[in-house]
Amino acid sequence: MSIPHIPDISARQLAAVLAVAEYRSFIAAASALRTSQPALTRTIKRIEDVLGVKLFERSTRHVNLTHAGLEFVAVAQRITNDLRITATSMRELADQERGQVIVTCIMSVANSKLPKIVAGYKDLYPGIEVHVRDGIHGAVNEDVRSGVADFGINYLKDTSGSITAERLGSEEFELVAPEDHPLARDHAGVVPFAALAGHRLVSMPPDSQTRRIVDAAAVASGVHLRHAVIVAQIPTLMSFVRAGAGVGVVPSTSTRSDLTRGLEVRSISDPAIALDTGIVTLRDRELTPAASGLLAAIREHWSD
Repeated sequence: MSIPHIPDISARQLAAVLAVAEYRSFIAAASALRTSQPALTRTIKRIEDVLGVKLFERSTRHVNLTHAGLEFVAVAQRITNDLRITATSMRELADQERGQVIVTCIMSVANSKLPKIVAGYKDLYPGIEVHVRDGIHGAVNEDVRSGVADFGINYLKDTSGSITAERLGSEEFELVAPEDHPLARDHAGVVPFAALAGHRLVSMPPDSQTRRIVDAAAVASGVHLRHAVIVAQIPTLMSFVRAGAGVGVVPSTSTRSDLTRGLEVRSISDPAIALDTGIVTLRDRELTPAASGLLAAIREHWSD
């Protein structure tokens, strides 16, 4: 691929042409540019040599633009305006005055901690557009690995390879049940895991990390679970539980929101179930100022 020839003309030289075109005087233009008349004359001569045309007709009293000069001044004005706009745009991006952040996260976080943090960040930086992609553990890691998202919030189990993990805390899993369900009625605070045997469960898909950890606990405890209804979203799971389709085992962040309205929440013991939760990023990927700013807000307010 051949690179086309580009005239070697600087922004400062373009400003010199525009000044002479505006003042129609080398003396006045030199004064406005805070340079000497000889220096300005040499600058214009260099530009004309590079272009191979005369831009100005000079006399003892007047400086006029040639036809080539008229065309070049229009181009110079457009270039300098574009540079000015671009420089302002870059400063706005660096100062988080505008931009875009794409966050991918597990559904329990998207429905609990993240909205309040994002709302606070938006109050400080209203020009930043935040996109949230909520999904299961595997989808979050794939969003980060493929570069679709700037960063993710995920369970840290099975995170390796090109993904870097930073722990934020631990996510316990709890039972949600209708108010009149025997598991809620017969257990005031804590439900033994073995008590789930025989009860219908509303569960996440088998490939979700929530389902995997629940199934692993069942195998380790020798408990047979009845996965009666399978759904893909935490809010949907809560709705089915509320309707009496079964009980659910969900991350504790999901139970600290309006999703559990009308439901009873109980801790689970023997065994207690928990997973580390944190930030996942693509190794060696440099975040934009906007993404770095939101990430800092998440670290600061995660425990609020």
